Amino acid sequence: MRDIENQEDVELLVRTFYSRLLDDAFMSPFFEGVDFEHHFPRMIGFWSFILLNTEGFGGNVFDTHRRLAIDERHFERWISTFHKTVDDLFIGNTAEKAKDQASIIGYGFQSKMRFLRGENML
Repeated sequence: MRDIENQEDVELLVRTFYSRLLDDAFMSPFFEGVDFEHHFPRMIGFWSFILLNTEGFGGNVFDTHRRLAIDERHFERWISTFHKTVDDLFIGNTAEKAKDQASIIGYGFQSKMRFLRGENML
């Protein structure tokens, strides 16, 4: 195995990860009606920006997800599936960065959604 090094590696990661989420009965309902072929370039661009410092990504990723009825269990599954996908495909510093960033993003989204629902954060 090797590290995440280029756009093709990021694409492999993103496509494999979402394939696994679509095969997961607990997570797949949130993706009903999503045109992945249309959405993949944006997701790949996001992760390329995060992992490879590529230019060209802009926008607010959170707003796309804020209305979903997801809770802590879903975030935990998202994070664990992402980590497993990285571990199954890659090894190295950028792979570790990918897992770290996924955790930060997942827990950040979770906190924002709890706040928006008016849940006590303590």
